[in-house]
Amino acid sequence: MAMKHKTQHASASFILDKILSYVDKDPEKNLLELLVRAEKIFGGLFPEKYFAALKSGVYDPDNVYRKLALSIISDVDRNDIKTMLLALGLHAGYYGTKTVRENRDKLGCNIPWTILFDPTSACNRKCKGCWSAQYGHEQNLTLDEMRSIVSQGKDMGTHNYMLTGGEPLMRKDDVLTLCKENTDCFFLIYTNASLIDQQLCDDIHKAGNITLALSIEGEREYNDFRRGEGTYDKTVAAMKLLRQNKVLFGVSVCYTQKNIPSVTDESFLDFLVENGAKYAWYFNYMPLGKGADKRLIPTPEQRKFMYGWMKKIRNAKTGKPLFVVDFQDDGEYVGGCIAGGRNYFHINSAGDIEPCVFIHYSDSNIRTHTLLQALKNPLFMAYRKNQPFNENHLRPCPMLENPDRLREIIKKTGAKSSDLLSQEDVETLCSKCDAFAAAWESIADELWNSTSHPQNRTQYYRDTPEGREEAEREKNNSNVTGQAAIEIVSAIPPSKKNS
Repeated sequence: MAMKHKTQHASASFILDKILSYVDKDPEKNLLELLVRAEKIFGGLFPEKYFAALKSGVYDPDNVYRKLALSIISDVDRNDIKTMLLALGLHAGYYGTKTVRENRDKLGCNIPWTILFDPTSACNRKCKGCWSAQYGHEQNLTLDEMRSIVSQGKDMGTHNYMLTGGEPLMRKDDVLTLCKENTDCFFLIYTNASLIDQQLCDDIHKAGNITLALSIEGEREYNDFRRGEGTYDKTVAAMKLLRQNKVLFGVSVCYTQKNIPSVTDESFLDFLVENGAKYAWYFNYMPLGKGADKRLIPTPEQRKFMYGWMKKIRNAKTGKPLFVVDFQDDGEYVGGCIAGGRNYFHINSAGDIEPCVFIHYSDSNIRTHTLLQALKNPLFMAYRKNQPFNENHLRPCPMLENPDRLREIIKKTGAKSSDLLSQEDVETLCSKCDAFAAAWESIADELWNSTSHPQNRTQYYRDTPEGREEAEREKNNSNVTGQAAIEIVSAIPPSKKNS
């Protein structure tokens, strides 16, 4: 951390201590003060209407986000709240966002706000449809390699990290060391919850900048169908322990054709809230790997339902005091696909730098390339130049909804399969998505054209000066080629044209 940032970190820490102590005296009354101060610090990063809506909600006792904020104040360790606010707000939000945007322009490539990486391929469970279950225990990133990822990331402006796997907590000693060494970063760890114990809760408080996302997929029957018998009860026990220890946590939900009724049932969400979860990440099932079952891909009708359900469940009046995100159906809020370094990318446990946690192809590895080199290599530059992959952001993915786009990118760049167990060529992968993509197209287009959408601040490569110049060159080349063809045809004698 630079000396200037250390000074401002210390100053912000002092101010936050005062604010949080003030809020603690009467949370319901003084919560507004917290928002007013936050707006002064971070107001330039977000539209004014967001803070106006938040402040309005503070005065409404029935507003679900007011209830969520009060539950966080009540249920989460005070020092953890302060440390996470500094990491997410000051370093990732203020400094990070500014630096990331500057570097995108200066370096001429995508720069991510978030980096995902897998400390290990090892996992103590074998969930149906999870590629990690097939990988075995051979691949690991060393602690120094993880340190290098975070160090390089911070140099680019990236202060937000998500740990996936495998089961990241099988490397919990190294992971905790990494988090403690980088208090200016925020770490979200996806976990199957089987290794959560009292010692881990204590260690999380010592770091202060960690939240856990526990995998759960509906009621006991549906959860244990995919994740194994007994996993539901173990996950619930872990949730109770985390809440008892005032650890901030949420859940990760993979929705499939089979479990959508369960994971969208009101009783399931009430159960999450009652047991202390503060957020829920919803992920559309992706048919990756040799054993993937494309029959688990949600139907187009189910995707349409999920789109409407998300809006209802996040409504300040009709929703739940739970921050819910749908990685697939929220494309309209982030300008389509965010992978390829546009907002994030993924590093697997063998060090392969992949555009997305769901796209297992790579042309770079952390043991042979820097992160910046990977971002400038053909695969990531192809992502940059082709985003968005569809003007309809309800069809964001180059694999699931636009499989021909991924076919084109992989064939053009020569990126290799980075599946750790069985190499999967792009045709095999995309063929599992063709039927869904074709069926979803008309429904998604009807939804997109019949509803209003938020205006996000996305700038694509095509909007940059070099992007516009490239488009103009391609247009001129196309016109020249077309004119040459006309001239050739015109030069052919009539008798030859008819033969």
